[in-house]
Amino acid sequence: MTLTGKQKRHLRALAHHLTPIFQIGKGGMNENLVKHIEEAIEKRELLKVNLLNNCDEDPREVGAQLAEGSGSHLVQVIGKTIVLYKESKDHKTIELPR
Repeated sequence: MTLTGKQKRHLRALAHHLTPIFQIGKGGMNENLVKHIEEAIEKRELLKVNLLNNCDEDPREVGAQLAEGSGSHLVQVIGKTIVLYKESKDHKTIELPR
């Protein structure tokens, strides 16, 4: 399932007030980080990841890799902030528009 433009707009509006709960620094991404993001996104459904200034990687590439690794959807990459969404099996709280 891919997200429609309307659904992405809705998720961006919900994510606007969230604070990033993960930060990626000069060490970059690793499997442990992806595992933690998978666990957090199952509970929250929507989360932000922030790339620190000392991270040399491209935010769009990191966002795509995180989405693929965690099985989530890449909602938005703005500056060095990545927004990810994945529908939760047990803790569903977000209702997407059709």
